[in-house]
Amino acid sequence: MNGKIIRFITSNKHKFEEVKSLVEERNSDLELLWVKLKYPELQGNSLAEIAIGSLGTVLSALSTEENEYYFLEDAGLFIKALNGFPGPYSSYVFETLGWEGILSLLWNKDDRDAEFRSVCAVYFNGEIRTFTGTIKGRISFQGKGNEGFGFDPIFVPDGAEKTFAEMNIEEKNNFSHRVRSVSLMIDWILNT
Repeated sequence: MNGKIIRFITSNKHKFEEVKSLVEERNSDLELLWVKLKYPELQGNSLAEIAIGSLGTVLSALSTEENEYYFLEDAGLFIKALNGFPGPYSSYVFETLGWEGILSLLWNKDDRDAEFRSVCAVYFNGEIRTFTGTIKGRISFQGKGNEGFGFDPIFVPDGAEKTFAEMNIEEKNNFSHRVRSVSLMIDWILNT
């Protein structure tokens, strides 16, 4: 292949499959490779701060190739009735409370508005850039579906009646915050 090589650093198979589907759909001159690597979940006040810090940590342990793109993605669920919680702490909150714990926190709330945000941090030839994607939606009253991961069983994107966990990859990619951030990154890569 004579195209551009993008190396996606993640241990999450579901994330990789979502991004792979998008890259294949978008452009055959891009080759997505999986750097299957578990890295420490950094904490910070913003997704961009976490993504940039995590990418810097990972890159210091990898030997990078010139003219290849290396990226990772961090996402968070921001719930209006909880003042944006869990936000940048979503991974930790999911590991400790799960989506069931989030539903418990919302048991008496009528306002179910929420949004998923995704930030891709990409490294190319000594420079790091970030790209952000957002999808608005609402928190369901119960978990539904067996697809996806994380908070997918309780998030219904605007314009849909199903949770992310009830959707296959193609359906989810029509709404996904991750698709939005990765699409912006791909646009930039295609123009560099």
